[in-house]
Amino acid sequence: MEQYYPVAIVTLLCGLTIFGMALTVARTHSKTGILAPIMTGDPLLERAVRAHLNTIEWLPIFLPAMWLFAIYWSPAWAAGLGLLWLIGRIVYFVGYLSAPLKRYPGFFIQSITCFVLLFGALGRIVYLWLA
Repeated sequence: MEQYYPVAIVTLLCGLTIFGMALTVARTHSKTGILAPIMTGDPLLERAVRAHLNTIEWLPIFLPAMWLFAIYWSPAWAAGLGLLWLIGRIVYFVGYLSAPLKRYPGFFIQSITCFVLLFGALGRIVYLWLA
């Protein structure tokens, strides 16, 4: 069980990151004077909401892929790739808040990392199943 501690920590860091993004959205609501549940009306608010929601949309792809990669390949590699994914999501979020086109580097980092975890886990599972 101890071998999965790093993956568990990355999972919890993802939760904290999502919470931090939610706080940023709440502060942006307050800053723009557009109170919830309204989500439109100011480009900064719309970007903050979209960046936060996009991160949440990726979680059901990323988390199972990271955990399955950890189980079928390596917990250390899964945690390292998970941290890289998280860094990519933060770069995406910060970039998107400043200007929509600045989100692409973070998106590239996190999408490549997620696909490595996803297809790495899938490939290993299929290989072991058929062996």
